[in-house]
Amino acid sequence: MSKLEPMGDKRDRQALKQTIEDNLRKVYQDLLAEAVPDRFTALLDQLRAQSTQPRPSPDDAEDGQ
Repeated sequence: MSKLEPMGDKRDRQALKQTIEDNLRKVYQDLLAEAVPDRFTALLDQLRAQSTQPRPSPDDAEDGQ
């Protein structure tokens, strides 16, 4: 900010900054309130099911020899 800039501009910029912050906060809060789509929930369930299944150890795998 230059020393020649009028004080009114500083207050206007501060008000604009506050308005932008408030709007971003509102959009973020609205996004957090949205439900997770069913497709994502199903994918997460599939991943959880896979992670609870026992994995074969490398000794049990056949290497073709």
